[in-house]
Amino acid sequence: MSKLRILIKNLGPGLLFASMAIGTSHLVLSTKAGAQYGWIMVIPIVLANVFKYPFFEFGVRYTNITNKTLIEGYLNRGKGYLWFYAAITLVTTFTILAALYTVTAGLFINLFELSGVSISLVALGLFAFISSLLIIGKYRFLENSLKFVVSILFIALIVTTALVIFKGRVEEITNFTPTPIFNEVGVLFLIGLMGWMPTTVEASSWVSLWSIEKWNTEGSKPTLRESLQEFNIGYIMTGILAVFFMIIGWMTLYGTNTELSGNAVTFADQVVRLFTAHIGPWAYIFIAIAAFATMLSTCMTAHDAITRVSLDIIDLLYPKVKLTGQKGFFALGVLILAVINFVVITTFSANMGLLVALATFVSFVVAPIIGFMNLKNVLGGEIPKELRPKKPLQVLTYAGIVFLAFFSIYYFWIVLFK
Repeated sequence: MSKLRILIKNLGPGLLFASMAIGTSHLVLSTKAGAQYGWIMVIPIVLANVFKYPFFEFGVRYTNITNKTLIEGYLNRGKGYLWFYAAITLVTTFTILAALYTVTAGLFINLFELSGVSISLVALGLFAFISSLLIIGKYRFLENSLKFVVSILFIALIVTTALVIFKGRVEEITNFTPTPIFNEVGVLFLIGLMGWMPTTVEASSWVSLWSIEKWNTEGSKPTLRESLQEFNIGYIMTGILAVFFMIIGWMTLYGTNTELSGNAVTFADQVVRLFTAHIGPWAYIFIAIAAFATMLSTCMTAHDAITRVSLDIIDLLYPKVKLTGQKGFFALGVLILAVINFVVITTFSANMGLLVALATFVSFVVAPIIGFMNLKNVLGGEIPKELRPKKPLQVLTYAGIVFLAFFSIYYFWIVLFK
């Protein structure tokens, strides 16, 4: 079998990672970064992708070598590790999905020009639709459908970015004053951007669980090199697309003092018109569908992953329960998450800003801790020395931990002493 065919066959966990990452962090935060702060925001976007890379790579490495999930590795380090991760999962359960479904509902209302329909009602329909797909289609449907969605999105963004660059930057208003980055508002935005860029660090265990599920579904397992190669393709793709979204925001809005709304419906309309203003009105429906497909796929992958993680944590904390691997319990988990997050959306209504801020803040603060936990896993006794990360990757890991910890401390200093 040729190398290309092997690579295509192994596509799955890394592709799901890319699909899950290309959501709020890209469509919302990267676009807003370019629009409000300009090209300089390429620096934190690139740094976040580089410094977080080892945290996610370790999830793929640990699972391929041990045939165990990253969460099982936490338990091997000590039950305190697992309880900490369980607490983080509990927080994200009430924030991430609600934020994702809110943005997606806003895009749906925008796409079909639904007047008088609430975010909550559309979100309820999305919860019902996606829950049905996950329960009936399971992992194989998830993987196959996302291959198509991610391919279309990547092509659409390449074309749009090229056209935006060709047309040139929008003209700045008279006496335009750049928005400061290193004040309280700017640092809070940076924390949100890097907290979810390319995605939350706790999602490293999601890739781990998808790997196990793919191998069980297909009855075969790739080599460590093949698994890392497949993941790297997805990871690089997420970084490139983040820069594309930032460029589009910068070239079309920076210097105009245009505020991107915190209302999901208004924001959706603003983002779609950013794209079509540089292509033409004829492209509106195409771009709107591409944006909606982006968020829909993100909702699907995150909903699937959080369900699997929750079941895995319960099984490890309470070994007699045995929920993982049973279709009925997976379906029940999907439905429970849908109900919980529908209640959250109903409570917060159409204001997605607070949801996204809370979710990204928690993700950013715990990122260096989870990064350290992942490093402990791949340096554990169950990993042969020759298969452990090389020194450069370990150095990058410690640099990432210090980098993320510094910004967390700086944020707390601003809040407490300024």
